[in-house]
Amino acid sequence: MVDGLERLSVGQTVERSALEALLQKLRYRRRDFVSGPGEYADRGATVDIYPVTYRAPVRLSFDLDTIHSIRDFSPVDGKSLTRFEEVFLIPLTKPFEAPVSRLRERFGSFDPLTETQDLEPGDLVVHLQYGIARYLGTKKIEIRGQKKLHLALEFDQNEILYLGLEEPLERYIGVEGKRPKLTRLHSKEWERAKAKARLAVESVARDLLTLQARRQHCPGFSFPKETDLQRQFESEFPFEETPDQAKAAEEVKRDMEAPKPMDRLLCGDVGFGKTEVAMRAAFKAALGGKQIAFLVPTTVLAEQHYLVFKERTKNFPIEVEVLSRFRSVKEQKEILKRLQAGRVDIVIGTHRLVSPDVHFKDLGLVIIDEEQRFGVAHKEKLKKLRELVDVLTLTATPIPRTLYLSLVGARDLSILNTPPRTRLAVETEVIEFDDRKIAEAIRRELDREGQVYFVHNRIDSIERVWKHLQTILPGVRFGVAHGQMGSRPLEKVMREFLERKIDCLISTNIIESGIDMPNANTIIINRADRFGLADLYQLRGRVGRFVGKRQAYAYLIVPRNWVMTIDAEKRLEAIERFTELGAGFKVAMKDLEIRGAGNVLGHEQSGFIYAVGFDLYCRMLRQAVEELKKS
Repeated sequence: MVDGLERLSVGQTVERSALEALLQKLRYRRRDFVSGPGEYADRGATVDIYPVTYRAPVRLSFDLDTIHSIRDFSPVDGKSLTRFEEVFLIPLTKPFEAPVSRLRERFGSFDPLTETQDLEPGDLVVHLQYGIARYLGTKKIEIRGQKKLHLALEFDQNEILYLGLEEPLERYIGVEGKRPKLTRLHSKEWERAKAKARLAVESVARDLLTLQARRQHCPGFSFPKETDLQRQFESEFPFEETPDQAKAAEEVKRDMEAPKPMDRLLCGDVGFGKTEVAMRAAFKAALGGKQIAFLVPTTVLAEQHYLVFKERTKNFPIEVEVLSRFRSVKEQKEILKRLQAGRVDIVIGTHRLVSPDVHFKDLGLVIIDEEQRFGVAHKEKLKKLRELVDVLTLTATPIPRTLYLSLVGARDLSILNTPPRTRLAVETEVIEFDDRKIAEAIRRELDREGQVYFVHNRIDSIERVWKHLQTILPGVRFGVAHGQMGSRPLEKVMREFLERKIDCLISTNIIESGIDMPNANTIIINRADRFGLADLYQLRGRVGRFVGKRQAYAYLIVPRNWVMTIDAEKRLEAIERFTELGAGFKVAMKDLEIRGAGNVLGHEQSGFIYAVGFDLYCRMLRQAVEELKKS
């Protein structure tokens, strides 16, 4: 330290406790998120610091105790700005007042509302009493000799209304591609919009209640209470159980013991333990003498789940099978015969399980992994099953329709928020296509004896990508995988990747759901602007599953000088912003905001959602459901 100056540089090794002590010595304040100079936030694999002399906060990314990279970023959206080789810190001598800036002139006279992380100046909001407005920030207003912070809302005709901080505001979520008109104050238009929406939700509420009533009065099967065998099975879980896992498992088992069919959504981030909860439910159903169908979206995932289930049930009298194109026609016929005779307890498969030739002797539980990836026809068959048997749906990022139905209470919801102790957040960066950066990212992973996914979701050009990567990375062992390959070649390349005979797997989004390769800790997604937000989130979840503390990286590639759509920009900003572990639920809500809510309950409802906003529409619907239940 020279004249109070401290330097941190890339490649420097510094223990986290020593860094914490240094920042405390410099009088920096610890926060959950940095929002102003003189603050820092420890986020596991990264540490955010806002130096008092810098234009923006900086993010130090660590590989164990070594600083791997330093870059500054926007405190508003987390977007990366510039990379540095070193950062200089000076002691904080007094509270710092920031100048108004230019995975703000328009509102210059208003302060940011730092207590509300989700609202930013310029966001559209809904106030129950006054209507739709533009949030400008906060401002100190003197009332009876006292200055207090107030919310500043801009309505139609540039009218600004100041409200107390305790006033409830909701972010406006409407219909994709349509911007609402701000409400005019001192008029009846907001009351008229609410009145029309209230009438519209009543028919929807009746439909939801009819579905619920059918489920309530269906002769569901009550599974037996907890047994010693169940407790023994759960005790053999090879990892440390999180509190959320235990809670979700109990909620599922309690539903199964009830006399009505279960319809529960289990929302948990990738690697947070959804499969274990599903296995406990399946085991309980098998002990109750029922058969279980476990539907998954891809053949590769079916095979992986099959291996996990076989390993977990090897000490118990449970028969597990898999139906997929990795099985020959002869093998499939034999499995179907045993399934119909009741000699298979748990069958795992793709949409093949809802084919007409699949017959169960006594089906009691259906587990659906990532329901949004199944087609419309398959979903209709699954919907009918919900009235007859217990259904458990697993998802990392529930699509808006699924999320919506859970939020309004039409389905039961369990959430896994607690990450395993050894998981680190995946460092995410959006970059333009650049041979040097791509080669550098792949080489860095291989240098630490890891493996890489390169996602290119176009089968017609995937061979060209393979040849190009071979040109810029001679000596690297590449493999190619996509859904149109034969079952044997696909199985072979996946096995070679698992056995580390392949360094970099070039694939379509066939790897999106569930493939667990702990040694793959870098993923490069080409043309990331073409992917949906949920898809990007799922793909990023394929890395960062290493059992030790190893930093994982996700690079989202867009073409050079490419003009993206507004929605594509929003998706990439969101996936770069929501990097923390357990962000799946936030991603789902952001997905809802980007895509709009107009298609949630059909086109006829979109106008009412547009008029009052999604959150208020949901509250009206919930209220209508409650009132109809009483009548």
